[in-house]
Amino acid sequence: MDTLVGHKGTARRLLILALAGAVGALAQSDWRRIGGSSFEWRLASPATGPVERVWFSGDGATLYARTHAGKVLKTSDFENWEPAPGATDPPPLPAPQVARLPDQGVHLVTTASAVYALGRHVFRSEDGGHAWDNLTAYKAQSVIGGGQHDLAVWPGNPNQLVVANDFGVWRSMDGGLSWTGLNQMLPNLEVRRILTAASGAPLQVQAGSSVLELPPGSSVWLPAPAAALQAEAAQLQRYASVAGAPELRTSAAAGDTIYAGSADGRIWKSIDGGRSFERTAMPAGTAGEVVERIFVDPTEPRVALAALSGAGPHVLRTVNGGEFWDVLDANLPPGSAYGITAERAAGAVYVATEKGVFYAVTDLENASSPADVKWTNLAAALPEARATDVRLDPAGVQLYAAVDGYGVFATAAPHRLRSLRIVNAADLSARPAAPGSLLSVIGGRLTGVRGGNLDYPVLVASDGASQIQVPFEAVGPDVVLELQTALETVVRHLPVQPISPAILVPEGVPAIYDADSGMPLDARNAAHSGGRIQIMTTGLGKVRPNWPTGLAAPLENPPAVVAPVRAYLDRTPVEVTRATLAPGFIGFYLIEVQLPTIANFGDAELYISAGGQESNRVRVSIVP
Repeated sequence: MDTLVGHKGTARRLLILALAGAVGALAQSDWRRIGGSSFEWRLASPATGPVERVWFSGDGATLYARTHAGKVLKTSDFENWEPAPGATDPPPLPAPQVARLPDQGVHLVTTASAVYALGRHVFRSEDGGHAWDNLTAYKAQSVIGGGQHDLAVWPGNPNQLVVANDFGVWRSMDGGLSWTGLNQMLPNLEVRRILTAASGAPLQVQAGSSVLELPPGSSVWLPAPAAALQAEAAQLQRYASVAGAPELRTSAAAGDTIYAGSADGRIWKSIDGGRSFERTAMPAGTAGEVVERIFVDPTEPRVALAALSGAGPHVLRTVNGGEFWDVLDANLPPGSAYGITAERAAGAVYVATEKGVFYAVTDLENASSPADVKWTNLAAALPEARATDVRLDPAGVQLYAAVDGYGVFATAAPHRLRSLRIVNAADLSARPAAPGSLLSVIGGRLTGVRGGNLDYPVLVASDGASQIQVPFEAVGPDVVLELQTALETVVRHLPVQPISPAILVPEGVPAIYDADSGMPLDARNAAHSGGRIQIMTTGLGKVRPNWPTGLAAPLENPPAVVAPVRAYLDRTPVEVTRATLAPGFIGFYLIEVQLPTIANFGDAELYISAGGQESNRVRVSIVP
């Protein structure tokens, strides 16, 4: 048999793990890194944030780098970096006199064997500047990126060069004929904001003035369009003009209600979509601070929170539309706050600060005493660096944090255990359910589930989460579920539609396998042009012949999906050779796709559709 079930090795073990993947992932409390601290920019190697200076120790055993943010790091193996807080920059050498400069705006660095000019490129002269060689040009572009800041030569070899520029640290072992980056482990990714954080979809962040995204299953950040940032900047300018507040720094909106914060500690509010603004009443001590970020509840815009940097209060709350703000600092350690997010129903607040990420529970419905707020430090397992932003996924079960230099981390949101919530088991999203699909109920151990006069089998249960299957007989558009625990019965509304496809992405890695070998496809094991792949999904609805809910699909001749299923590779249709229940599993479907013979190899976007509904997007790597 040429399905995954026929292979009893890695693929099957991973799929068994995936059956309880959502439960296991959400029950853990450790942070996991999402991507790395470098990004792909079509240069000689992955890049990272700006580095201002590089230099070697006297014996050449250690390379030091000072980042644009002022942090000093060191490496002895040209791969792994660690902080070097006691290291100081060597004194700059006097600029040499040269016959001519190779380009405008360059600055000169002199060494024992040559003079280098740094600007858009790296140039070298061995005759006092009469003739210059461009060491980084390829078709008029720099292979290491622009903005060269510094250059160091290894004491034992004048042909071993290290350059610091706007895209990190770069090394040449042959005098500049070829270059490689030292950035993959360099903690210098300046993530300012987490822009999107939907499970199973590309994670987008603002790094400097650029937008980067991380496709599901990938470990390398890729450039993304920055149109949203440009539109946001233009919007802030409009708000500033209307409000008469030239120092606006940030804004947040829910419907026609808009809050806008300034660089001098003030917050304005609009209730007419930005056509007019009025100042809100700020608490004492905020003058001169910077309003870094504002959170407004999407369904109750009278509820808002603000994070401020400076010497005064750092976390503010309003539950009455800005008539007054409470200071929620309480036991929060001193230090600026840069990002904030919340879930009103659970009373959960998360803040990114100079000292890391903190969590508190407070009343976000009514005025209450700020003194009752107790902050919990969530940063024990994070790198020792300031946190620049926090964000919850749309389902409120995953918490993402940006850590200065190190990139983005994720963990199960602590507040998820305060109330039961239902998410799709494939990608932890809040997408509607479909007959036969798998759901994860976060927040407790279920003993039974019933809705629409049907029993929903509980397949996996733990103290933190449970997994259930939607009966094949279920119909929507709304089902009232009774979730039974050992202590109570909780009622939740479940949207149900005939088909709601989702590709399984346990821990962010798509469950895609080579149809012949059964091996999982990932960054180390790519798909082959012209080959067949198998995709694990849920939410494809009814099958033929009918199959009982809660029973594993047969190993031979599994029921076929009734709805026509299509697959798309970079938005181009590809042949679906079969779509059935996954043999041997409950609630999973298996789609087999015949890949075309293609000339453009590399990563491609893959998704499926059925019944007019599209799945989440994932990435698959394809080689000849």
